[in-house]
Amino acid sequence: MTLRLDQRLWIAGPEIAVDWDLFDLVAGDTVAPLMRIGPRGRPARVEVSDSAFADALTARCPDLHRSDDKGSGGNLRLVVWSIVAGLSVILLAIYGVPAIAARLAPMIPISVESRLGSAVADQVGRMLGHPPVCDDGPARAVLDRLVARMAGERGLPGEPRIAVHRHAVANALTLPGGRVIILSSLIDRSETADEFAGILAHEFGHIAARDPMRALLAASGSSFLLSLVLGDLTGSTLIVATGQMALSAGYSRDAETAADAYAVETLRRSGGDAGALATILERIARDEEPDGVASLLRSHPFTRERAHRIRTLAGKDTVGRHILTDADWLTLKRICRSVATAAPR
Repeated sequence: MTLRLDQRLWIAGPEIAVDWDLFDLVAGDTVAPLMRIGPRGRPARVEVSDSAFADALTARCPDLHRSDDKGSGGNLRLVVWSIVAGLSVILLAIYGVPAIAARLAPMIPISVESRLGSAVADQVGRMLGHPPVCDDGPARAVLDRLVARMAGERGLPGEPRIAVHRHAVANALTLPGGRVIILSSLIDRSETADEFAGILAHEFGHIAARDPMRALLAASGSSFLLSLVLGDLTGSTLIVATGQMALSAGYSRDAETAADAYAVETLRRSGGDAGALATILERIARDEEPDGVASLLRSHPFTRERAHRIRTLAGKDTVGRHILTDADWLTLKRICRSVATAAPR
């Protein structure tokens, strides 16, 4: 083997050929007299155990013992860039994905949204733990007439499908594909059919604006991005996100305001009391449990301004109107009651 050290390191032998610039060389961590050297940023390395050669090389190469890019300096940069990339993904999930979802939701075909809504509805039903009720002939007929009366010519993307589940929480969930899940305690808390119809019409407002599809896209997209950071690509994160999105059903203040206005106009056109929505929202806010039990207002944040806006839009000309007969409302309320009340006789 031939070895020469002048302006370059030159080594030639039966199984090796090296011609490296001295200013590019770095030394790895070894125990003297062993020295492992190679060009910076390249994987090629040779080992020498000659102390005299090591001293001569050290004298000629001022950067020889600086940290190698493959060593701790490179690892530190890798860690820093990994943190930056992770933060970028999180910021995209929080701010970028909702903006993208808002533009993408109107482009989803109704047929696709309906199939997706069916899958989410099944999942939510399992999470609630109770099968649908209010499927009794008379009660179902009253509910179907009410829905048809309010949904007609209101520009909904498809026919709404309503399911009632027994639950002690007063809430209503709007899912993609025009599906609405009513928790039966909401019917218990409604003193008139117009109050119940006002909440149902509010959910129709979310359907008309395709808010559930937008929320689902945002939740699933954010969960997917976060799963990249957390290393969970099995799909379990997405499955959990869709159910949690449906149960929380949180919308922006603008979306809630638009749905309220839609509800007022729907009740006005349907012959009901257009201001009844404000009345039930105020009652639920007043009666809300002090220990923080979830209620309609958990997912539809209540403010005095909201009730005032609803009554301003409604005016006084619809006060005293009734969207259902007393007999129909009694049928609906008696059969579609919550687990907190006695079983219907």
